[in-house]
Amino acid sequence: MLTATAALGASVLTAGPAEAAAPPQQAVFVTSAAKVSAKQARAAKQKKRAAYAVKYAAKQIGDPYRYGATGPGSWDCSGLAGGAWRKAGVKLPRTTQQIYRAVKKKVSWKGAVKGDLLFFYGGRTHMGVYAGHGYMIHAPSSGKRVKKIKLTKYYKRHFSGAVRPGL
Repeated sequence: MLTATAALGASVLTAGPAEAAAPPQQAVFVTSAAKVSAKQARAAKQKKRAAYAVKYAAKQIGDPYRYGATGPGSWDCSGLAGGAWRKAGVKLPRTTQQIYRAVKKKVSWKGAVKGDLLFFYGGRTHMGVYAGHGYMIHAPSSGKRVKKIKLTKYYKRHFSGAVRPGL
């Protein structure tokens, strides 16, 4: 009996330190995997919201521009962008400059994806919702209506930044 206990004790002592060392390695791996998974989940949620924001903005095509308007029925440029993202579950400030400052994720002209907000002119006084494939939906100016336009060299020349809401 003493021999069995000694043998059993030895196996417990041998197994103890090895098991104690294993969980920290597994915990580091799980934590790392959890971070990647959480990041992927946020990115997937943002992409879904962006698609919804673009879809909502597209439904406003034809509505009249009105300075300071936040819809429904009439819009200014930041009102349209803010309204589209609000419908997608993301609250944004009111003006173009406030939106640009508030959204932390900045993107380049080439890095823009569907749903990103594009800003134009030196003071970032105009903006639109990137619809993908080189198009933008925006409320242009007084007397005009919300429309989807091709981003030409003119817009590239006057581009002053872009942001990705919802992250």
